[in-house]
Amino acid sequence: MSTAELRSVLDGDGGRFIYLSAALAALNGLLFGFDTGIISGAFLYIQDTFAMSPLIEGVVVSGAMAGAALGAAVGGRLADRIGRRRLILLGAGVFFVGSLTMAVAPSVPVLVAGRLIDGVAIGFASIVGPLYISEIAPPRIRGALTSLNQLMVTVGILVSYFVNFAFADAGAWRWMLGAGMVPAVVLAIGMLKMPESPRWLLEQGRTDEARAVLARTRSEGVDEELAEIRTTVEKQSGTGLRDLLQPWMRPALLVGLGLAVFQQITGINAVIYYAPTILESTGFGSVTSILATVGIGVINVGMTVVAIALIDRVGRRALLLVGIGGMVLTLGVLGFVFYVPGFGGALGWIATASLMAFVAFFAIGLGPVFWLLISEIYPLATRGSAMGLVTVANWGANLAVSLAFPILTANVGRPSTFWLFGLCSLVGLVFVYRFVPETKGRTLEAIEDDLRQNISLAD
Repeated sequence: MSTAELRSVLDGDGGRFIYLSAALAALNGLLFGFDTGIISGAFLYIQDTFAMSPLIEGVVVSGAMAGAALGAAVGGRLADRIGRRRLILLGAGVFFVGSLTMAVAPSVPVLVAGRLIDGVAIGFASIVGPLYISEIAPPRIRGALTSLNQLMVTVGILVSYFVNFAFADAGAWRWMLGAGMVPAVVLAIGMLKMPESPRWLLEQGRTDEARAVLARTRSEGVDEELAEIRTTVEKQSGTGLRDLLQPWMRPALLVGLGLAVFQQITGINAVIYYAPTILESTGFGSVTSILATVGIGVINVGMTVVAIALIDRVGRRALLLVGIGGMVLTLGVLGFVFYVPGFGGALGWIATASLMAFVAFFAIGLGPVFWLLISEIYPLATRGSAMGLVTVANWGANLAVSLAFPILTANVGRPSTFWLFGLCSLVGLVFVYRFVPETKGRTLEAIEDDLRQNISLAD
């Protein structure tokens, strides 16, 4: 939609409130992004405090991913059971505890425990942030508002890079990791005044509360939307997770699981987690490498803003196709940079430019669109559970790539590793073209109705 149309929505009755609600819920993404980025800089100095084998180093970095898989596994059911808002508050509290544990860790096992606790919280956050926003947002700006969550992921990564740089000279990794307590407190305080999802309220039989929330977040059409949600609720079989195995659910499940895996095996988080290490290997110093990652973070935020501006205008599929196509090309270049010897000092700058381009294409495609689509294509009865299952697959793939990346680079070399990511991206491009639907401008109930009637989502 155009900027003028978006402004008219935000200036209408309830418009500013829906924007505020979405922005606060999107702070879940900031926690997600902060944890992802902070370990990349802190790890350079953790190694100076604790003696670790390569295996233990991988466990420390990837510990949060194991926790996130656990958080996602139970978070979907919790979102359906206790509500979206309460899960956000719970996740903020868990993140605070995890950050504090890492900051005071006297040993590697305690540090890993803190990473696991933090991971559980970001597992919650990765589900409930886009879920809450998609269910409270008006259909015509749902894409942009839900993508605020991914924007805050990139902001969180960027903020973590600045925090890393601020403490880099002192090597103060405990302050780096402990800084995560601040956004956790902000999220918890902000959500205290926010409403519950109207769709979840109606599913619980709390019709008056659902109507009140819709009235605060819509300028018109409240009764019509309420009736549409009620009709969808009445169609529910009440079987919960078993619905995911029904034939009519399989197309949506295929799309979600496929995108979940491709988002990770194309290499994005290997780049995010190990960017300072990659750049340090080209001859940059530790502090310079961290500073260079700030530039990568700025690109990530900027291109996510571009995606938000376009996602309700050009659609989800177009952004995915352009973004993944660009990733294929930039990974090919990145592999070539590390394959050809003799670049000297220029190698670091060429590698940095390639990494920035790769992140830019991810940020307009797989980054925001994956989280938006999985919040749109599942039925209300199983939306939380389905997103939980898909997010578990996402974090499982994240964990596998994060553990495998240093092993791959040590055994087959960086060029082959990046080319392998490029091949995965190419397969992902074919998958998107063949299976991923366009959902822009449609209500969640209309999308569900197509599923129930066996109308192909990809049509």
